[in-house]
Amino acid sequence: MSKQKNEQNPAVDTIIAGDAIEDVRGSFTRRDMMRTVLAGSLMGATTTSLLTVAGSALAQTATPRRGGKIKIATQSSATSDTLDPAKSAHSTDYTRVHMFYNGLTTLDTKLGPQMVLAEEMNTSDATLWTVKLRSGVRFHDGKPLTPADVVFSLMRHKDPATASKVKVIADQFESIKASGPNEVQIKLVGPNADLPVILATAQFLIIKEGTSNFTTANGTGAFKCKEFTPGVRTIGVRNDEYWKSGKPYLDEVELFGIPDEAARVNALLSGDVHWINEVNPRSAPRIKSTSGFTVMETKSGLYTDLVIRQDVAPGNSMDFTLGMKYLMDREQVKTAAFRGYAVIANDQPIDPTNRFFFAGLPQRHYDPDKAKFHLQKAGVIGSTIPLVASVAAGGSVDMALLLQQSAQKIGLKLDVKRLPADGYWSNQWMKVPLGYGNINPRPSADILFTQFFKSDAQWNESGWKNAQFDQLLVAARGQTDFEKRKQMYADMQTLVSEKGGIGIPVFIINLEGISSKIKGVQPIPLGAFMNYTSAEYVWLEA
Repeated sequence: MSKQKNEQNPAVDTIIAGDAIEDVRGSFTRRDMMRTVLAGSLMGATTTSLLTVAGSALAQTATPRRGGKIKIATQSSATSDTLDPAKSAHSTDYTRVHMFYNGLTTLDTKLGPQMVLAEEMNTSDATLWTVKLRSGVRFHDGKPLTPADVVFSLMRHKDPATASKVKVIADQFESIKASGPNEVQIKLVGPNADLPVILATAQFLIIKEGTSNFTTANGTGAFKCKEFTPGVRTIGVRNDEYWKSGKPYLDEVELFGIPDEAARVNALLSGDVHWINEVNPRSAPRIKSTSGFTVMETKSGLYTDLVIRQDVAPGNSMDFTLGMKYLMDREQVKTAAFRGYAVIANDQPIDPTNRFFFAGLPQRHYDPDKAKFHLQKAGVIGSTIPLVASVAAGGSVDMALLLQQSAQKIGLKLDVKRLPADGYWSNQWMKVPLGYGNINPRPSADILFTQFFKSDAQWNESGWKNAQFDQLLVAARGQTDFEKRKQMYADMQTLVSEKGGIGIPVFIINLEGISSKIKGVQPIPLGAFMNYTSAEYVWLEA
């Protein structure tokens, strides 16, 4: 792929539209095109680049069958479960809101943006974007989709009262306004070529203008909300007036949480549910050997991380943080905690499948001598430190016990506290000095860094603040030279690995258990259940 800048015509428009992918010059592949768009590189001497997108990213290997009901069991449920996309915070929420709402864009199996409620997006500078909306789309109550709905849905994230999980990303929106009867103009505070990718994030799904009550859902999605009981279950029934012809195939989808992994697997193999996520590697052989079931393996940026709060003792000592990172035996974590279903990581969140992964970062290895040196400087050798883990953060209990064994060898006692999944994310995560998180993959380096490492991010797990990192993050968004942008992301990965307050030993291969009766399934390297959109695309065999 050519990475040269378009110096002859820097104002050439990039257009992303809906229906089939094609470059007007004919020889550019879809993947090359998407990389160019997302890198911010402007192509070709004086040619306007046209991208169009096939209606579905998901290849179908058989004729879809209409009808039937499936049950999906996730790893979490809580009274904080929500139908408000802005507040969605975990895989159960993401799967739920995708049943009832659509976004302007979505992502395909290669993480390229496709048009959904947007029919076309165009920009000349990656700062001012014009979005043409699809016509003929109606909310479940019959109201037509209008620009006002899009303006309301996106701008509400900037209001602190909304408590949006993506406020730090939405702060990039300078203004959003209707620019025509079926058109919206989005102006960013600075250029960001990733906007079509950003808008595919679950929190940015489109709701009806003025919506403030989320006891039920009124979206434009493939299913209508029949029942929603937080912490119990959600039932969606087919939207017979869905704007996508022929979809959905299913009559009904029931979604609920089974926090205990063993119980979740038993529910699958007994036929009580059709699809589960967060399968423990220990359970994979059992599922694979049972007739009528399969395990889907997806490499991605999924990770469970050791979170060391930087704003309280002992994590406010950089020596303590470094000591804990050297204390992690990554190979042992890979083999013992994840049975080989993992890829070695290096305490930064960009995984090897990402085009901005920095392979040149020196790998940090298990080194008990270096760990003891730093932990002695931190003054904690000989003391007892609580370490919080839970099955809610996949693999964290095993990781904690392995870390406890390593610590014991150098004279540090880690008191592992195994807490139940219920309430873990609201009561423990980011609130204890030393614990574990579990971060689902994000579609771009910018989104991942913005949500979890920017100084003012709501999900800045360790409370790490670094002005140099923040400056690089903003600068990278507007950098149209691919190689320069890649170097900026390399510098950010280095900063996080060397100075950040998290330890990432491995990237986890995502395992899902699925009934062979479900068809139309394809892995998307962003999360479970086909990036949480499976309800719309799958069907049951006859």
